[in-house]
Amino acid sequence: MDHLWSPWRMKYIQGNEKSSQCVFCAAPHQEDGHENLIIARGERAYVILNRFPYTSGHIMVVPYDHQPSLSQLDEATRSEIIELLNRGLLVLQNVYKPEGFNVGANIGSVAGAGIAEHFHFHIVPRWAGDTNFMSTLAGTRVLPEALEDSFRRIREGWAALFEK
Repeated sequence: MDHLWSPWRMKYIQGNEKSSQCVFCAAPHQEDGHENLIIARGERAYVILNRFPYTSGHIMVVPYDHQPSLSQLDEATRSEIIELLNRGLLVLQNVYKPEGFNVGANIGSVAGAGIAEHFHFHIVPRWAGDTNFMSTLAGTRVLPEALEDSFRRIREGWAALFEK
């Protein structure tokens, strides 16, 4: 299996790689690529592929500022986040041709935030029938492509649209 998906996930599940540092604060300090999964960087926020995606192409827009809520970010950061959300939607539409999107943020752990201390938006491409019996009965997600392939496709799609 590839070095990114299975072994990293097993270490995460088994608890061998626990860190007190926020994953969203740590990622920007790594070199961009398959290790940190950052698709694009802005001045105040960045776009990153979700390491445990709901569907292929599941990305997040994350501010560099470690704050638990959108309301605690300054206006310039909020504006850049919205622009990066829009660009993310355009890229995913070009790359995956989804029939729709879920875009949102879970603010606070009671609202479902897995990392409640660091605000972030999710962009999830959706297709008719993308929730099947595996999700419903077994609580298991089946993704049609490897994480590395998603990263490469989205990164190339971003470059084609915005890095000319």
